[in-house]
Amino acid sequence: MQKIIISVFGPDRPGILASVSRILFEEDCNIEDVTQTILQTEFAGIFIAQIPADKSVEWIEDRLNDALNPTELKATVKVLKGAAEPALKGKQTEPFVITTRGPDRKGLVAAITGVIAGYGVNVTHLKAVFRGGDNPYDNMMIYEVDIPVDIDRQRFHQELRQKAESLGLMISLQHRTIFETINRV
Repeated sequence: MQKIIISVFGPDRPGILASVSRILFEEDCNIEDVTQTILQTEFAGIFIAQIPADKSVEWIEDRLNDALNPTELKATVKVLKGAAEPALKGKQTEPFVITTRGPDRKGLVAAITGVIAGYGVNVTHLKAVFRGGDNPYDNMMIYEVDIPVDIDRQRFHQELRQKAESLGLMISLQHRTIFETINRV
């Protein structure tokens, strides 16, 4: 069986996941991973699925787009290449959460991810919401990251803090276990 990756984008409405998963089921595909979110009014979903040998990537993409076309949703399908090397190539890591809050301005994500990338830290999930203005609670970024254990974590944190201060942001770096414990309701 071949694996495919499907991205679906378009105006949000109830039933998108049901439609996509029903079509994949009807085409004898097995969904292995799904992630989806709503960005303002737009749905964004990514699926990884196995397709049977008698179906092509083009067939699946056409079936999805024929069914989704009336809803202005668009699906793109491509082959998921074989066993790729993990992002950090087997390095031992620990999961952390970086949060920032502060006034909105252009370049916030680029500035923070520049520091993150400079230390070889991998962003595994990012949620960024910018509603404009100076209210720090209207503008926040939450990065879930895997930090290699062999980097100078204190220097990394210090450089993140300096970058955040230069942008007028409040920043925190917490081990994911601590972050989840503190933020559990």
